[in-house]
Amino acid sequence: MNKLEDLVEIAYPGEPHCPIVLLLDTSGSMSIHGKIEDMKEGLRAFKEELSSDDLARKRVDIAVVTFGEEVEVTHPFSLVEYFMPPAVIAAGLTPMGEAILCAIALVKERKEQYQNLGIDSYRPWIFLVTDGEPTDMYEGDSLWKEATGAIRSGEENGDFVFFSVGAEPADMKILAAISPPGRDPVRLRENRFSDMFVWLSRSQAKVSTSGTGDQVILEDFFGPEGWGEIPLF
Repeated sequence: MNKLEDLVEIAYPGEPHCPIVLLLDTSGSMSIHGKIEDMKEGLRAFKEELSSDDLARKRVDIAVVTFGEEVEVTHPFSLVEYFMPPAVIAAGLTPMGEAILCAIALVKERKEQYQNLGIDSYRPWIFLVTDGEPTDMYEGDSLWKEATGAIRSGEENGDFVFFSVGAEPADMKILAAISPPGRDPVRLRENRFSDMFVWLSRSQAKVSTSGTGDQVILEDFFGPEGWGEIPLF
């Protein structure tokens, strides 16, 4: 009997694929100051920008995991032309630990699907955006150790790249403790979700034009006009 992953069809199997999981906070606090609406507008900009790049349309593979009232895969992996930004609402707490493990499992499953179909792939990205701190784990407890350990081992083994972005009033110290060594979290300036997602789409497009083993230099997002800033702890 075929395994389920053997039956998955992936568009453009002759192209190397560049998977990214958008790991998005949809807790109740995201309704404050219009953050959830700004994030949805950013997702639309993300799709529009990627859609304008012929090669990225065939290679960038997008999934969305949201965490608020529950942890949910609100959009399974698909290429850009099939990506529909989910109509998320802000509600609930911040089950970030469970969401991180869900995103890592999703990446692992997708990589296995590529392998089963003989599709080459780039190193996956997991891109976390939150305005808070986890409510399902605390520093040093079992879920914390499991989630942060999975992030560190995944980075060290080259399984994925983990980024984290904190919108106000995210606890940047907590995000720094969750993030892998050498990749500090970035503070989002002034709810500039659209600018952040445009940068992310351009970064994915740049990765998709490189060789699968190449190191890619990304556009700078700091500076007076950038969307991000280094947090001061």
